[in-house]
Amino acid sequence: MVALRIPTVALVGNPNTGKTTLFNALAGMNQRVGNYPGVTVETKKAQFQHGEMTFDLIDLPGTYSLAPRSPDEMLAVDVILGNNPNEPRPDVVVTIVDASNLERNLYLMTQVLELGVPVVIALNMMDVAEGQGLELDVDRLSQQLRVPIVPIQANAGTGLDQLREAVAGALKKPCCIPGPTFPEAFEAEVARLRMLTEFSEPSFLIRRLLLDVGGQTETRLVEKYGASFADELRASRDRLVQAGFTLAAIEARVRYAWIRKAIAGCIERPAVRPVTWTDSLDAVLTHKVLGTLIFLLVMFLVFESIFLIAEPIKNVIDLGKNALASWIRGTLAVGPLRSLLVEGVINGVGSVVVFVPQIMLLFAIIAVLEDCGYMARAAFLMDRLMSRAGLNGKSFIPLLSSMACAVPGILSARVIENTRDRFATILVAPLMSCSARLPVYSLLIGAFFPIDAYPIWLPGLVFFGLYMLGIILAPLVALILKSTLLQGETPAFVMEMPLYKMPSAYTVAHRALDAGWMFLQRAGTMILATMILVWAALYFPSRDFPERIDALEQTIAPTRDRIETLKGEKERNAAAIKELEEELEPTEAKIKELHREWKSHSILGVIGKWVEPIVKPLGWDWRIGMAAIGSFPAREVMVGTVGIIFGEGEGDAGDDQYRDALRDTLKRDQAFSIPVALSVLVFFALCCQCVSTLIVIKRETNSWSWPTFTFVYMTGLAYVGAMLTYQIGSLF
Repeated sequence: MVALRIPTVALVGNPNTGKTTLFNALAGMNQRVGNYPGVTVETKKAQFQHGEMTFDLIDLPGTYSLAPRSPDEMLAVDVILGNNPNEPRPDVVVTIVDASNLERNLYLMTQVLELGVPVVIALNMMDVAEGQGLELDVDRLSQQLRVPIVPIQANAGTGLDQLREAVAGALKKPCCIPGPTFPEAFEAEVARLRMLTEFSEPSFLIRRLLLDVGGQTETRLVEKYGASFADELRASRDRLVQAGFTLAAIEARVRYAWIRKAIAGCIERPAVRPVTWTDSLDAVLTHKVLGTLIFLLVMFLVFESIFLIAEPIKNVIDLGKNALASWIRGTLAVGPLRSLLVEGVINGVGSVVVFVPQIMLLFAIIAVLEDCGYMARAAFLMDRLMSRAGLNGKSFIPLLSSMACAVPGILSARVIENTRDRFATILVAPLMSCSARLPVYSLLIGAFFPIDAYPIWLPGLVFFGLYMLGIILAPLVALILKSTLLQGETPAFVMEMPLYKMPSAYTVAHRALDAGWMFLQRAGTMILATMILVWAALYFPSRDFPERIDALEQTIAPTRDRIETLKGEKERNAAAIKELEEELEPTEAKIKELHREWKSHSILGVIGKWVEPIVKPLGWDWRIGMAAIGSFPAREVMVGTVGIIFGEGEGDAGDDQYRDALRDTLKRDQAFSIPVALSVLVFFALCCQCVSTLIVIKRETNSWSWPTFTFVYMTGLAYVGAMLTYQIGSLF
């Protein structure tokens, strides 16, 4: 008995029409909801029930048109045409339409009609239309369009049962409505080109081929049918131009004429459009000067909160890490196993894991800014800056996403139609400081700019400065790329501002938890493997160093215990504590000297001595140089590597004590100072130390040349930036 195929329903619609919200409401599952174009870069799938029927549901990328000029738009066309090998052709297409922007939203629907699939219109945002004083005759509109229309309010769950019923009805009685009719001369050229493909291509794609000069369809079909087909295509376009048709305008003229006729008498508009609170807010938030200042203030508050709010939680995690390390020290004898577990695993990986709260907080804040509608305003503001770099506001969206992680940021560049602009955006996206840099920033800023010695706002300001470094440099590098390797016109930026709304608590929490879990997965795989390698290279050859260090530790253990006891009444026993600490100093100095000697003779130390001349102009010694090299698989590995190389042996140091010890260790040598810390921070702000990012660049550009170029130019830029920071900083 052959199992019946589950019918497939595809969701298509303009960005910001509530398409993904409808997907979540229908399917009973939640995915990321964003307020800017391209948040759904790849298809998302789920199922929903209607009575005894089960439907597969596909959420296609948000798009203003099915003119496939970008990879995500081509993906939508392929799925609906049945050309995607991973997806069956949809049995029904649900086009979600913004009721407050009916005419423009129906443009996409007219293209969907040409694909020969039954269509149902989900008329969303009815409440917004009413707020603008619009009155819609939905029944008459449905009759004139000859398409089932269901009024809904996706965010409130209104009208969903009726929509499911309409989808089931379209499946039982499929009826494909013809869309707008193009002029006879145009259709004659379509038929001529289609004959050259032996009628293997649908009429819709051939129309797109004629209309979309340089689009994804032309690229694909010319590659498929060869140079002679390209010549015939040029000849067809020339004949249309000679006949008086303008390719750039013919489609819009035909479709909008059809739409105006179809909706005639269905909409009543107020004589004067009411001013909404969204308009009032936009007057401030998108203002050329005031809006930019607010944007900078928002970014500063984001980074200040990351440092202040997450710090107490981070310290609690660190206490647990240190307690586990102390238990292992008390359980296992001195040797490679104890050192591996304590130094390699717990101190190495643990020193990275403690930054999970900061990473989760960053993702949560970005989710709030996206979900409330502010990110779209930020993209609009930055369009002025982007246009001067040869890009547009659409490029700023992937750059903002890259502040959380460069991988989804690069993927979201698919919404950029022009290949040169998309590549330029991809190549500069890693310059934005991502969450993987947070551990490095937090460690060094906490060590060299502690709030007990500097104003409380200074750490946040340094954080802000490091992020602004990427925000400033990315457009400058893009400008150079667009002037040399990727020359081309600056495209126009068209973007609809979404309505402001309260962020979804579930969405924000979901993104924060996802970010934390992904980071922990990296900690359990790549970071753990790197830490073990670093530990082994730093431990061997061990000679008799572990035994000598342990013997000295045992001799001073009673004195340390006595100090801890006296600290119960620190003020009364201050003199006794000071005397005992002075008694410990010679032995502790000897222990630290043994550690330095051991590390300098280790495998890592020997290699580091070879590297030291290269990093010396940056103010680094071999230890920082090897920590930087060891972190090339993933930036956050730097913290664990520093924890191993600069750790004070296997002593049980709390987080604050560790940072103080690190700062003191660095400052023992005159070369290590605040300029060195700033040099390391600038290096990590600009370098491309992330294998995952390079792999994604390769996937998106289909070449290893671009990721290689990205790695080389960013490493060079980081080196020069770090050197200038140290050399100039040393003067002060």
